[in-house]
Amino acid sequence: MEKWYQYLADPIAGHRTVEAIRPVLSNWANRKSGALTFRLVQVLTGHGCVGRYLHDIVRQIPTPSCLECGADDDTAQHTLEDCPQWSQLRHNLCFVVGNNLALPCVVEKMVGSDEVWNAVVSFCEHVMLQKETAERERENKGVNRRRYAHLLPPM
Repeated sequence: MEKWYQYLADPIAGHRTVEAIRPVLSNWANRKSGALTFRLVQVLTGHGCVGRYLHDIVRQIPTPSCLECGADDDTAQHTLEDCPQWSQLRHNLCFVVGNNLALPCVVEKMVGSDEVWNAVVSFCEHVMLQKETAERERENKGVNRRRYAHLLPPM
């Protein structure tokens, strides 16, 4: 465990995720329940159907803006905390988690409660599935990479 603490003390990438998990690393590693799902990991890491990832990493869209609400920067945290598209699901999440949806607070509560863990997983599954479905629909219509290829900087 000490080696993990040292390794995570100065991460090369994934700062948001590390900052959330490192303070509760022992509890995280020793939890008896709470499986990591594909979509939960997307929200924890920011690597999924969010504008910032699709723009900066995948280079599939011309701007990092939110395709649901138009916000300038669609990040996993925007999806979790702010995007009005997910307000009803977020309301249900806040009922269990509380109103502080900063990732470190959410992760701390997740490792302390199966109910919270399951509520966060449920939110992530519902929201990210909808975002993935919308992304697939745009791709099937020829939007995104092919449409915006000329706007993207060379790789």
